[in-house]
This record gives sequence, C-alpha cells and structure tokens, in this order.
Amino acid sequence: MAATVITGIGELTTHDDELGTRTDAALVVEDDRIAWVGSARDVPDADERVDVGGRAVLPGWVDSHTHLVFAGDRTAEFAARMSGQPYRAGGIAVTVDATRRASDAELADTLRRHVDEAASQGTTCVETKTGYGLTVADELRSAQVAAAIADEVTFLGAHLVPPGTDSADYVDLVCGEMLDAVAEHVGWCDVFCEEGAFDAAQSRRVLTAARKRGLGLRVHGNQLGPGPGVALAVELDAASVDHCTHLASADVDALANSDTVATLLPACDLSTRQPLPDARTLLDAGATVALASNCNPGSSYTSSMAFCVATAVLQMRMSVAEAVRAATWGGARALRRETGDGAVGVLSPGSRADLQVLDAPSATWLAYRPGVPLTHAVWRKGDRVR
Repeated sequence: MAATVITGIGELTTHDDELGTRTDAALVVEDDRIAWVGSARDVPDADERVDVGGRAVLPGWVDSHTHLVFAGDRTAEFAARMSGQPYRAGGIAVTVDATRRASDAELADTLRRHVDEAASQGTTCVETKTGYGLTVADELRSAQVAAAIADEVTFLGAHLVPPGTDSADYVDLVCGEMLDAVAEHVGWCDVFCEEGAFDAAQSRRVLTAARKRGLGLRVHGNQLGPGPGVALAVELDAASVDHCTHLASADVDALANSDTVATLLPACDLSTRQPLPDARTLLDAGATVALASNCNPGSSYTSSMAFCVATAVLQMRMSVAEAVRAATWGGARALRRETGDGAVGVLSPGSRADLQVLDAPSATWLAYRPGVPLTHAVWRKGDRVR
C-alpha cells in the first residue's frame, strides 16, 4: 500500500475531539484513508513526502446540498432579480424544461464539470439531488446520472408540481411509481416544503413513503417565509432541514433539541435577496449547523464553499472555527458521514483521505482575505486532484 506523508503543516484542523487543532503537524495518507496524525517531529516513514511549507491543512469541504443534475441556465431570471423583481420558486420550471430536453450524456457532463470545479476549490464530498425531471423517466435518469458521479444522491421529485398537473395526482405519483423507480439509485429523499411548492401534509406523505423504502430524509424548509418545514423535519427525525432563513423561536428550540442539522445556504440568500439565516442564535441554542453551497442554476449558481464560509463569518456572526466546522464536519453530520471508517469532514486515522491545503498559514485567512483564491492543494480519497 502506497503511503504519503504530508509534513510542514503550520495549522492542522482535524475536528477530532482528541487531536484538536495542531501546529507543526504532519499526517500520513495511505491509499484512500488517513493512516496517522501527529507532530512533525514524530513523522513515520512513507513512500512519498510532501512538505507544505507551513501552510494550513483542513478537511475537504463537504457540500451537503446541491442541485447539479440540470441543463440550461437562468441568467435572465438572475438579472431580473438584481433589478428588483422578487424570487419565486416557480422559476424551477425553466430548468425542468431544459433538463428534460438534455441527453443523459449532457447531464453527466454538466454534473462532472461542476464536481470537478468544486474539487479544485477544496470540495471533496458532494451531495446532489434530482428534481429537475419531475416525470418518472426523467427523475430516474437524473438519479442514475447522479449515482455514477456524486458521493450522495437525494430524490427530490417533490421539488415543484409541474405546470398543468393536479397537485394531489402529482403527490400520488411521487409517492408511488416515481419513488419505486428511483429508490435503488438514491440514499435520501427531500421535499420542498414551502408556499408555492408542497404543504405540510403533502410533504409528510412524501417523506413517510420514502422512509418506508429505507431512504434517509431531508427537507427544504423555511426559505421564503415562516412555515412548517423545520417542525416537520424534527418530527420525522430528518437528517437535515435546509435553508432555515425564517425561523421562529420554536423552530430554534426544536432544532437545538434534536439530531436534525440546520443546513444554512447563505449564497442562495444573497442571490435571492433574502435575509441571511440567524446562525448565531442557532449555535448559541445548541443546534448543529452546516453550511452548503446550494449550487444550482437558478438561485445560487456558485460551487465556492470558501465564499459561503467567508459570508458566514463576515455577515452571519459565526467565528472562523464555527464556519469551517459547519462547512466540513457539519456537512458530514448532515449526511450522517462524520464518524466511523471512511468518515468525511474530519482528519483522523481511519477517515477518508479528503483534505485541502490553503495557501495561507491558518484557516482564518478564508475570511481575512475574502474572495482571494487560497486553495493550494487538494486530496480526495487519497488521490491528489490539485
């Protein structure tokens, strides 16, 4: 088994309770796992040695919320929003039309291009969703394309009721034939529980059907205004509820007393000119917070997790340590991959060898120098990809 020692680490963020954050550190990558972490003075022998010259090393970003199986773009919609028009969830239908017309190869090329783009910026674990097909055949091929490329795949047939379709009939389809078709290709089910999309009763039905098929649960909730998404996610023990832009005190309390992760998507809120989530209140209450890009062609067309981290620090009152943890360990927790053999979002023996090296002495520079490209090197599953 080939082993690479990475030494000369000025600051090592591990998110391991025992290892903590270390200086003058080193680690060993063996095949696709982290084999050893410790002081540079005690580094073991290895087949290859990489000295990072005092740079900071941290886990690769874990982007736990993206929509990357799509075709077309929504530049005109974005320009209209920036000119003062409000964001409406119905814009999703534009991408649905383009996605249905695209070939499987075109969808795969677009997904692969965005995953590679994210990896070049330090993202080493990506979740992505279906949801731009909204027919049985198109949701199935979206799931198959995603399963061949992404780390985690989520079924989002309940993204929007297609125009001209009765909502009750469509929920029947999602819970029945569509779920049956995609279930073997996905690990999760999500629902857009929001005014203009699916109400609480419809969302509960979709999620309950998915849970019976053995899928983990996720919820889009409380994005466009107060709503039932958070309460429903906690009630059903969903792994995460994503957006959380408009929270009541009861929502914060529910999240703080549950295992459901509050996944915040600040790039989306900026792009739709929504208020940013109240991360400080969530953290102070004891809720687990993740940060994700929500990369999609309509409301958040960025794959930059560093941008999300900088935004969280500069505008959402998160510390650098909290934001980095939310974008790595927090995303892993939202995918239930933060512990055990092959864990992501953490650097400790046995975890997947996903790490990034910053062209900076510490992770603080992610917010100290916002917008400046700082990715120096990236390893994913033990392979250097940058």
